[in-house]
Amino acid sequence: MTVTFISNYINHHQIPFSNACYERLKEDYHFIQTQPMEQERLAMGWNQEGESLPYVHCLYKEEDTCRRLVMESDVLLAGWSGREDLVEERLNAGKLTIRISERLYREGQWKAVSPKGLFHKYKEHIRYRKSPAYLLCAGAYVPSDFQLIHAYPGKMFRWGYFPETKYYTRDQMEKMKDKSGGIDIVWAGRFIPLKHPEYMIRLAERLKGERVHIHMVGGGEMEEQLKGAALQKGLMERITFYGFQTPEEVRRIMEKCHIHIFTSNHLEGWGAVVNEAMNSGCAVVANVQAGAVPYLIQHKKNGMVYPGGSYEKMEEAVDFLLSHPAEMEKMGREAYITITESWNSRHAVEELLRMAEGMKKGRIEPPKEGPLSPAPVIAPGKMYQYMMKK
Repeated sequence: MTVTFISNYINHHQIPFSNACYERLKEDYHFIQTQPMEQERLAMGWNQEGESLPYVHCLYKEEDTCRRLVMESDVLLAGWSGREDLVEERLNAGKLTIRISERLYREGQWKAVSPKGLFHKYKEHIRYRKSPAYLLCAGAYVPSDFQLIHAYPGKMFRWGYFPETKYYTRDQMEKMKDKSGGIDIVWAGRFIPLKHPEYMIRLAERLKGERVHIHMVGGGEMEEQLKGAALQKGLMERITFYGFQTPEEVRRIMEKCHIHIFTSNHLEGWGAVVNEAMNSGCAVVANVQAGAVPYLIQHKKNGMVYPGGSYEKMEEAVDFLLSHPAEMEKMGREAYITITESWNSRHAVEELLRMAEGMKKGRIEPPKEGPLSPAPVIAPGKMYQYMMKK
């Protein structure tokens, strides 16, 4: 089977998945990069190593080869590429195409009524309802958005991003975290409003009497504001600001931390730091509004979720972990198991190839859980209640 993945560019969140595809398919796997990586991403520690990988083809350097791969591969995985014309040509030819998409309406589903928007959605998605076109939902709120436009009925499956998965022995896991009684909390991401890094300053002030240290990894437009607030409140000894770090250094910091807090709001399509923190054995406290959270976390089993982006509810979850250290440690272990046994690139590739073989024959046999399992359609405002019932 030949598989081609087309997207804007390959990055460190996609490379492990592509490496796993290449490991299974060798020269029958290809990744088409349609544009160079933006300078902002490079400044954040991302790099351009992707262009040197053996399966990567750059559309802006070898367009004829890329066009041929899009049309002739058995399966096309179509992410956002900015070259819808290539995907449309394949769909019009009736060839198996599996789209990978984040949300259509992050800013609100009311946008679904836009006539101009509906025209574009019809052209890209709706008219292929009965074609061999399927949707991998990179986030738990994606199915609800696509159901609004009546696209991919019965053909939507759970998906996400699959950063590098690390494997540790039980002894290694025990030694990674400080057992002396102090608690290390990590927050990682860009310092921008949608990610609410200011919550960590409030939390540090609230926990002044606790043996807690907060590690802030990242940078951005709010950096000076956050440092100024920490200095004014006398919190600089309780918070370490690292600036932007390489993905490898971010993981090193996560490995020594007990709790990871993820405060991004509904504008966060996925949130790959959640995968990384869970893989590092952290007990994750996460806002249910971000795309990855309902797929990866089972409340009080392998992490904790809080509703509506509420600071107060987030603080309550952190207080629970601090006062129940055995539960915190257990959630960290379960989080690690979730990633290493299910939500990782190798498992995702195996399920994808198995499903694709069936799709080619008009037969769909999805797994019950994890990547490629049926994606439930849950309205954004009802997701927290849905998770609590589960």
